[in-house]
Amino acid sequence: MSKSEHFDTGLEIRKAVVGAEYVEKSMSNADDFNRDFQELVTSYCWGAVWGRDGLTRRERSMLNIAMLAALPRPHELKLHTKGALRNGVTTDEIREVLMQVAIYAGVPTGVEGFRIAREAINEFEAENSAE
Repeated sequence: MSKSEHFDTGLEIRKAVVGAEYVEKSMSNADDFNRDFQELVTSYCWGAVWGRDGLTRRERSMLNIAMLAALPRPHELKLHTKGALRNGVTTDEIREVLMQVAIYAGVPTGVEGFRIAREAINEFEAENSAE
């Protein structure tokens, strides 16, 4: 796949997972300082890796929740929790992922992960109940 194909695939996947509005805002707000980074993330994170066949989007979403909670990366965890819901991950599965995180990354990390995921789930449900 060429760099352009990775970008196009990545853009499609990124919009499908985290939402077209979020991606379009990120891309339109890119400037000379961070434009190359936005393109890198879209091409390689979303195109070259998320575009691979080895794992489903659901599986990748669950892995992202675990890693982002364990790191901790609250902004990205919230974004990817909503993405996981878009990818068909259930709230029960999100809970189980966070239970696993709490055991292996520590209870305080789990507490924060659950708090952020609850916010994301509530926001996602509110956003999608209006449709």
